[in-house]
Amino acid sequence: MAFFQGFVKSGAGLALAALLAAIPLGAAAQADYPAKPVRIVAPFPAGSGPDANARELAAGLTAVLGQSFFVENRPGASNIIGTEAAARAPADGYTLYIGTTSSLSVVPHLYSKLPFNAARDFAPISLLGVLNTGLIATPGLAAKDARELVAQLKARPESVAVATQGPGSYSHLSGVWFNNAAGVRSNLVPYNSNSPYTDLMAGQVQLMFDGLPAAAGPIRGGKLKLLGITGKARHPSFPDVPTFAEQGLPDYTPIAWQGVLAPAGTPTAILEKLSAAMAKVCQSPDLQKKWRDYGGELRCNTPAEFAAFIEADRAMWGQVVRAAGVKLD
Repeated sequence: MAFFQGFVKSGAGLALAALLAAIPLGAAAQADYPAKPVRIVAPFPAGSGPDANARELAAGLTAVLGQSFFVENRPGASNIIGTEAAARAPADGYTLYIGTTSSLSVVPHLYSKLPFNAARDFAPISLLGVLNTGLIATPGLAAKDARELVAQLKARPESVAVATQGPGSYSHLSGVWFNNAAGVRSNLVPYNSNSPYTDLMAGQVQLMFDGLPAAAGPIRGGKLKLLGITGKARHPSFPDVPTFAEQGLPDYTPIAWQGVLAPAGTPTAILEKLSAAMAKVCQSPDLQKKWRDYGGELRCNTPAEFAAFIEADRAMWGQVVRAAGVKLD
């Protein structure tokens, strides 16, 4: 008895007692997760396309895990405001973050100083989906596909105006990437505040590189046309549109993506539980059809797979940003 009391009072005994006391509580907290509502920080405006995807995800996770998941929009400053808020949140699993191509792959290369470190401040959980990039054209453009457009631009450089959503935007960098991959010059026209789609349909600008959610309806209605699309194979929603690889541009591969992350330091057990829940969400036929209809693909994966995906994507966009010579500091 005296030996036991002495051991407990010793440093080793106290350390062991603390460890044994902590393990059951931590394990119980993780096993019961989520025990209260979970916030999903979305760095884009309410009512936007990415916001709709985030809310569909929140509803899916609510159904799978039996606890409320809700979206908190924190838009502004090229996604920086929402991204910083998520990075600084407690790493307890009750704040998640919707990351995108722009926020985690592009923005880190556009700014020399950021209030977060995209590579170190987040723990990947799962990809949600990808959106193939389309070469979207006004119907009056003579070129029927990307191959004919390249031929036109080589014969008459800058003979077409390409709408972008401002320097450093996804559409701008995708246009720069296309020019470099094809060895052509086009006139990149920035739209800093208004959507360029109205002017594109009216023929005031001739082209735009973008994901397809906003353009899918007008394309099907004949108000716009699609000259090419990224992807290893033709997209099932646009089977008549050849990929860029088919048209001699295998190195032109921009895709837009969304995925779910948590603040760095979130317990592995919670990350894995959320990733497993995401896998179930991605089995939803309704969600799969929604993403497919607008030129995308619902695609979940493991934390390790998502981490590798982001790392490769960030490196790829870094090359594009450097080639474009864009800095927004």
